[in-house]
Amino acid sequence: MSSDQQSAAVVDAAPPPQRSSRRRFLILIGVIIVLDILAYRFVPPFPIGQPGQPVAGIGDLIGANLEFPAPHVIWPPGHHGPSGILSFDVSISSSLFTMFLVVLFVLALVILATRGMRLVPGRAQNAIEWAYESLENWATSLGGSGARPHVPLFAAFFLLILFSNWSGLLPFFGRVEAFRAPTSDVNVTLGLALVAFFYFHFQGFRALGVRGYLGKFFVFSGFKEGPAAGLIGLFVGLIEFLLEFIKPITLSMRLFGNIFGGEVALGVITALTIAIIPIGMLSLELLLNFVQALIFSTLTLMYTIIAVESHHEDDHEAAGHGVPEGNTGPPLSEAQAAH
Repeated sequence: MSSDQQSAAVVDAAPPPQRSSRRRFLILIGVIIVLDILAYRFVPPFPIGQPGQPVAGIGDLIGANLEFPAPHVIWPPGHHGPSGILSFDVSISSSLFTMFLVVLFVLALVILATRGMRLVPGRAQNAIEWAYESLENWATSLGGSGARPHVPLFAAFFLLILFSNWSGLLPFFGRVEAFRAPTSDVNVTLGLALVAFFYFHFQGFRALGVRGYLGKFFVFSGFKEGPAAGLIGLFVGLIEFLLEFIKPITLSMRLFGNIFGGEVALGVITALTIAIIPIGMLSLELLLNFVQALIFSTLTLMYTIIAVESHHEDDHEAAGHGVPEGNTGPPLSEAQAAH
């Protein structure tokens, strides 16, 4: 038999790629079902807070897969924190402890990947540089060159929130009291939102000064055109000033609601369908958690860019001498606009 005939025989004997992928998928489902049966036999579920007791119904299965809003207190030992969803308590909760671990993980990952950086990067260094450049390109595409000084904070927020979101998808989270996804606790998301709130207002005062920054909200120049125009401008500025205090609430509640709600949905569906459907939901949660991290960090970046823009730049754009319509970058200079 010639070499061409042997090659043709090998090609004919090889299974089609689609059939091979389908077979692997069916084998994977079978393995998952076998593992579920073994886990139910040797590690049976129990009602929450009652180890060793058999479940009485589907309600016990759902309760065992849920994590209630109030976090578990790790330190000091034996301390019971407030039962409310939002609390002020000097202690280390499970969500705060997990966030410490996530911070250490991200720092270790970045340090190990960038240690001994070379002009010809290795795989780890290349991955870190690609990730940072992608975040930088995203930030500058939205905010122009004015966003570049704030890219480090934008990237830090994104990585911290992303890995905090993903930590809740690990199988032992929710089973071990010491571990909980940080962003499924509203106290953590509110803390992150307050950091963002103080940061972009600090940048606004730093760039424009106290008078210039507050002048964006308390506008008295409209009185030059008459009392009615002045009162309308002052009222609109006051509304914008009050809306600034809504930003940390919307930032924190959006992140908390999506992450905690996703965990609740995943827990309920896991109790009802055991494993096959939750695998698809895990894939969806990976994507949604990525999107939520990007939304929080992007909004923080855009709030910062808006804060450092003076009121005169807004008037300049409204007059048609700044950025062309549809361009979200910083305003052009007079020479650029003329050109």
